[in-house]
Amino acid sequence: MKSIVIAGSGAVASELTSYIEDHNKHVKETEIIQIRGYIDYEYNIEKYWKSYQFKAPVIADIESYIPLPGEEVIIGVSDINFRNFLIEEFKKKKIRIGSFIHHSVIMPPVMEIGEGNIIYPFCIIGSNVKIGCFNMITSYSFISHDCMIGNGNFFSTTGIAGHVTIGDNNFFGIRSTVIPQITIGNRNIIQASMLIDKNVENNSVVFYRYKEKIIAVPKVDKS
Repeated sequence: MKSIVIAGSGAVASELTSYIEDHNKHVKETEIIQIRGYIDYEYNIEKYWKSYQFKAPVIADIESYIPLPGEEVIIGVSDINFRNFLIEEFKKKKIRIGSFIHHSVIMPPVMEIGEGNIIYPFCIIGSNVKIGCFNMITSYSFISHDCMIGNGNFFSTTGIAGHVTIGDNNFFGIRSTVIPQITIGNRNIIQASMLIDKNVENNSVVFYRYKEKIIAVPKVDKS
């Protein structure tokens, strides 16, 4: 059994909690993850922790948290900048940052993957994929064969085809898709439902201009 603390007390922390609880129902006793509690900044605790009705308590403010021997922290935050801030703070204090991979994820038995990654249920990771550290991959995402993924990326139900290279700290909106052989740099925002068929360098926002305005066409009553 592994003891962890979740950093954050909002929606992502709530999702992580439910997925960990489900995970524990399907794995061996030695692979069970025990949530000892949550850490967050005080101004978030009243706003989030109580509304999600977590069973485990708030242990401490993030600044004052001291881990138990062998304890890991899993970062339950989706905002890339805030996640990176927490990562640096925990590293300074030599706090171990853990990973969580749901039991339903399909992935090679041996693969190159760094620390601090979170992979939600029903994701698929192909063969010969290399994944860096601190990425967050939400449910039903897939990363196909021979891809190279950097650090700190957020994938929201994203499809990555084969032989794609992705740098660091990119945000992929829900249902975004990348075709084969594409290279994406660092710190880009890929908006929801985008199909990436060209290379993207750094610090870009990829979106369709026509989607700035939503047009609703009413049905014609033929009765």
